[in-house]
Amino acid sequence: MAEKKTVIVVGGGFAGLQFVRKLDQRQFDIILIDKLNHHQFQPLFYQVATSQLEPSSISFPLRHIFRKQKNVKIRLAEVKAVDVDTHTLHTSIGPYSYDLLVLAIGCSTHFFGKEEIRRNAFSLKTTYEAITIRNHILQTFEDIITTEGPEREALLNIVVVGGGPTGVELAGAFAEIKRTILPRDYHRIDFSALKIILVEGSPRTLNSMSPTAGEASLRYLRSMGVEVRTETFVQNYDGEFLQLSSGETLRTRTVIWAAGVTGNTIEGIPPEWKGPGNRLKVDRFSQVLGTSNIYALGDIAYMETPRYPRGHPQVANVAINQARNLAHNLNRALRGSKPKPYEYRDLGTMATLGRNKAVVDLPFVKFTGFFAWITWMFLHLMLILSTRNKLIIFINWAWAYITKDTALRLILRDTHNNHSENQTSNRVS
Repeated sequence: MAEKKTVIVVGGGFAGLQFVRKLDQRQFDIILIDKLNHHQFQPLFYQVATSQLEPSSISFPLRHIFRKQKNVKIRLAEVKAVDVDTHTLHTSIGPYSYDLLVLAIGCSTHFFGKEEIRRNAFSLKTTYEAITIRNHILQTFEDIITTEGPEREALLNIVVVGGGPTGVELAGAFAEIKRTILPRDYHRIDFSALKIILVEGSPRTLNSMSPTAGEASLRYLRSMGVEVRTETFVQNYDGEFLQLSSGETLRTRTVIWAAGVTGNTIEGIPPEWKGPGNRLKVDRFSQVLGTSNIYALGDIAYMETPRYPRGHPQVANVAINQARNLAHNLNRALRGSKPKPYEYRDLGTMATLGRNKAVVDLPFVKFTGFFAWITWMFLHLMLILSTRNKLIIFINWAWAYITKDTALRLILRDTHNNHSENQTSNRVS
């Protein structure tokens, strides 16, 4: 029997997990490298940030996931650089040699070169960032009670930048908290002046979805009291004053940036490998152009096809199916079979905006409202990895629907920290 090839997979997201699961255990030794010891279910980060779910409900330990795959080694490390000539990956715990390298390193929040905004705004790309937002929002509600003057105005404005799925889901969730939770948690405290503001640069929300979805989401948000500013861009944010392209200046201590992403990078990757959005250019078989043994999957991969000449959408379904296709192709290669090119089959997109409110775009039908909301919940539950977590999330959702409450509003922080408990000290840089 031929010696097993060593495959290094960087990233334990949707793409990395699916690839490792589908690769032939008898033919490959796999080293899975990630900075975290768990897989994060990104589509539900906003529910952690808005106290609807606990982080453990959408987090899955990597060692538990692969406990039955003896060919998989898991290493917690930060990747420092790749040496393509010696086939070596340099990490914070030492170098690793590979026969094949699979990069599933995903994307990070894109601030479009605005460094001051990056320093002062919140982002939502990790579980930790979701917890940070939750702590900050809950502390803000407490601070509103005892704060007067201009500082109170800053606390009363919650701004979400970006009208994509993450932005509208956050804005809708905050609007529901204002309507159903705050009056019960804070007796005799008037939160009517609390504003949820959504800023979007295009003419409508959910610009990547159908006009039906965009119009419905805008209608839902405004009916819930969200102030939506379309065709408006953020010029700057210094931690207190948000400057908009319309000339308006908002005083706020809370800006959540959901306006774009850019591909993560590793030192040693030459500029010619990169395409739009800092993504790695790959062929129809997920192989990085100009390489013989390096592949890229998911959000970081820029693959042009006849149907998608500008690359595929950066969604979980693309990442999962690219990973499966690559794993099957590598398995086929060992049997002497020809690889199959990848082509994305659009299964649809969706977003939820609150209780009984969602929009769904499927290839054959588009719909909104209660049935769309049920569809959104069902499909997201099916993507959750474990039966236990599916059950926990379903119970949380059912309880929240019946009671209009979640009772998960915990501020978790180090009480011995001497830093001031203000917006700046809580922010993720």
